[in-house]
Amino acid sequence: MIDLIELVYEAAFVPERWNHVLHKASELSNSASAQVFFFSDDSPPRGTTLDNLRALFDEFVKGDFWKFCDSVQKMCSLQPASFVRVDDFMSSQEIERDPARIMLRQFGIGAHLCTAIPMPTGELATFVFQKWIKDGGYEHGEVDRLDGLRPHLARASLVAGRLRVERAEATASALNLLGLPAAVLSSNGRVVATNPHLDRLDAAFLPVAHGGLAIADRDANRLFQEAVGRSGNAVGSIPVPKIGDEAPFVIHLLPLRRAAHDIFGNADILVMATPVKPSALVPSASLLNALFDLTPAEARLATDLAAGLTLAQSASRHGVTVKSARTYLERVFQKTGTHQQSQLVAMLKTMQPLVSQAQ
Repeated sequence: MIDLIELVYEAAFVPERWNHVLHKASELSNSASAQVFFFSDDSPPRGTTLDNLRALFDEFVKGDFWKFCDSVQKMCSLQPASFVRVDDFMSSQEIERDPARIMLRQFGIGAHLCTAIPMPTGELATFVFQKWIKDGGYEHGEVDRLDGLRPHLARASLVAGRLRVERAEATASALNLLGLPAAVLSSNGRVVATNPHLDRLDAAFLPVAHGGLAIADRDANRLFQEAVGRSGNAVGSIPVPKIGDEAPFVIHLLPLRRAAHDIFGNADILVMATPVKPSALVPSASLLNALFDLTPAEARLATDLAAGLTLAQSASRHGVTVKSARTYLERVFQKTGTHQQSQLVAMLKTMQPLVSQAQ
């Protein structure tokens, strides 16, 4: 699994590696094939597939064919925050008449798994895995293995969405193509390079001794330094509250592996800041899941609390005990860097689906 995770982060910057990611993830889940799609309002879907479904994939993304597929529309609307069995959300009649499923059945493809990840660009990244009809449906263990990979797929998609699946050839071009505040660090936390977007956030990002970087917020900086200190596994998303005149944002840390390590001049960690807009809107569970590695249960609880429900009301709503809900809440505190329910809710109010705008 470790090798596959490294490959996922390489694919974020080297799009031709997505095919290898899908192949390895298919082996992990005993799948026949897999695809990654980037959907947007103003252009046909982009993405890639394993070669055994290449012809069908090309037909699917051509023109408006995908808009008439019930399975696609349901998943884009639902935006599942974990991998789900697509057939659980469709009637037998819908499955029978769905144009994409008709094509796939003729090729011997049956059960589908899907997850969706909202992108700051306004796009939706979806990962789809399929089984041969002869192999039946997906077992719980197979779904769980893909769910364990999902947070890494989410962060890699965030980068791939910003680069619009263009290959980044060098440090400067990669950081500029991202269009968001970003820096790359060495394994000991030393800044290797920054882009102008991050340089302008000088009230939030502070230089420290030995060429390091710090965040001008105590709690956020504690989480940031802990993550950077795990140089071999510097992965995470950290909420940063309003600092001075700077709006709240989320810091994402991604390890730079394989070819991505070479692209960034042998740097080891990418630090990227995603701006957020203050809003009274309640965040979607899928966005929280993607940002902070929350499990579906934790994301549902966080969303309920942001909507004004009490802990007990949320527990009752989802059929869990209050004790279990408290356990979920403690985990949410740890992952979001908050300490109190009121602090968590205040932070969540800023986490509406993000817009693509550089500081």
